[in-house]
Amino acid sequence: MKKAIIWIIIIAFVLSGLTAAVFSQSMVETPSIRKTPPAPVITDAERHAELARRRAAVAERMEDNSILVLLSTTPKLYSNSVSYVYRQENNLVYLTGLKQNNITFVMTKTGGEVKEFLFLPKRNPVSEAWDGKMYSTEEAAAISGLKTIIPSSERAAFLAALKTRSAYTSTEGKANIATGLANVYLLLPSSPRDQTGLREYGPENELSKELSGFNVENARPIFAALRLVKSPYEIKILQHSVDISTEAHMRAMAAAGRAKWEYEVQAEVEYTFRRRNADYWGYPSIVGCGPNATTLHYQLPKGQVRQGDLLLMDVGAEYEHYTADITRTFPVNGKFTKEQAEIYQIVYDAQEAVAKATKPGVRFALLQMTANEVIEDGLLKLGLITKKDGMQFRQWFIHGLGHWLGMNVHDVGDYGTPLAPGMVFTNEPGIYIRPDALEWLPDTPENREFIARVKPAFEKYKGIGVRIEDDLLVTANGVEWMSKNLPRSIADIEAFMAKGPGELPLTASLLPYKY
Repeated sequence: MKKAIIWIIIIAFVLSGLTAAVFSQSMVETPSIRKTPPAPVITDAERHAELARRRAAVAERMEDNSILVLLSTTPKLYSNSVSYVYRQENNLVYLTGLKQNNITFVMTKTGGEVKEFLFLPKRNPVSEAWDGKMYSTEEAAAISGLKTIIPSSERAAFLAALKTRSAYTSTEGKANIATGLANVYLLLPSSPRDQTGLREYGPENELSKELSGFNVENARPIFAALRLVKSPYEIKILQHSVDISTEAHMRAMAAAGRAKWEYEVQAEVEYTFRRRNADYWGYPSIVGCGPNATTLHYQLPKGQVRQGDLLLMDVGAEYEHYTADITRTFPVNGKFTKEQAEIYQIVYDAQEAVAKATKPGVRFALLQMTANEVIEDGLLKLGLITKKDGMQFRQWFIHGLGHWLGMNVHDVGDYGTPLAPGMVFTNEPGIYIRPDALEWLPDTPENREFIARVKPAFEKYKGIGVRIEDDLLVTANGVEWMSKNLPRSIADIEAFMAKGPGELPLTASLLPYKY
């Protein structure tokens, strides 16, 4: 009996050792994966000061004898009676920090005096049972720093008074809101053809039609100008979004060599977003392998991940209403082919040239021309265009250089505005040799000649798609690469990939999270 017990102990010890060995192997991390640093800690006082600064900046840009009304965004329908996860209107968050539905912010400016009001739904046990906890008055005040809070049940009476230019006093006697003012600021479509604006600001647009006798102003240009330049507070939050996205990229790159399908790689990305407490993605993830990388907004990750192909990942996490936007293109097997490297290097050089040209006072159009020049030179050298006419290269570089970044992935702001410290934009040149690109050209003598001359090069590079995208912060001295920790050059990517796979999605989900 004793011998049996001894053998059981020995076997258990051996098995436990094997289990530990297997488990330790499953925990192997690629040493160079940079885990997301802890989220920035922001005190109530810091948040209140930031929100108050923003509200004051908006008020300063309003005409005197004016009222600003911001409505919550309406829930977006996914299917039938199911809505998408609710996401508050950006400008309302920008001024209040509040993300709950059915709130309204009002600000008046008369004789230089500014008053602020918030309409907030009262907590409701039925609503909370279905959709979760609502803000109490105290919680909304603690988040926003706003002092005058009125039940949302009174909003209809307030809007009725506004339309008729009547006096409005809340039933609880907390507030008297001046409504007979000359100017009303609302978020409105920029024109009758602005479909995005009509979709986003339909209720405001309808309200504007009922405001006779007022000078109705579109508040969107005010917010666009203010949001274009990020404060240090905003940059801290945006940097955290970038850091989460950087780790997601690294983990997906490290796991791609074992993946069979694009959706497996995408799952690693979005798993990391959730693991690091991102709100969500800032836009639908783009993960395309081989020829699928030549589709700009590829959104059906059902293709195979093949050794020898390039895999393009354009993914960004959103944290506290600010989103990153980063793209990497890398070889699944860890090594660029000669043809892949030639295309990649052109895009890399264009990105480098843009960063070097970035400084305060420069306009975005100059950065676009800088990228165009490098890509045109490179394509001509490879034989993919026959001349530098400012047009042919657009066959392969089919989008703009980049866009402003912030609360929207394509954030608001005038692209004619000279660059200034605090602006954040994406630097994302790309080349896409779509396999069917030449087939779609109109049958003209000029195009027939073009096809005949570039066909040998086209066959050589066909199916290669490369985009490199980084998030750049304009500084007093030039630019800061917010996404600098993610491998970008050919040498750095190959070195990173050579270190082997990191933890895989299902393995990682079983492990404790430690900073």
